[in-house]
Amino acid sequence: MTASPAPELTNRDHLECFALYALLQGVPFYSAVALTMKLINGSEFIGEPFGAANFIAMASTLHALATPWLGPKFPRFFRHCFEPLFADPVLSFSEKVTRWLAQPDTSLKLLSNLLLLSALAVGVAGMQ
Repeated sequence: MTASPAPELTNRDHLECFALYALLQGVPFYSAVALTMKLINGSEFIGEPFGAANFIAMASTLHALATPWLGPKFPRFFRHCFEPLFADPVLSFSEKVTRWLAQPDTSLKLLSNLLLLSALAVGVAGMQ
């Protein structure tokens, strides 16, 4: 029996994969990094107008571009952030999100991001 080849990704699939990586993984992580840098006064550009927003946008974009490309090549290194479900051309955008949310470790990731961002926001707000 011969195996059928994996379907090729279209431009729409690439865009969906990019958006899912950027919004669901990149933005929460790099928001926490920006809040940490603000909390410890670690970087000058975070204090500038739109400095944190620029950092989060650039870092999330780089994350969304690099993870789908490097994840399959280095699965052990990217085991926590690579999600092959995001690049599945058979599923629609909403099905990808629904299946990702149904995974057991996703709720733990979302809860830990929520708690981390809340704690950092309280720390940054307390500095003012």
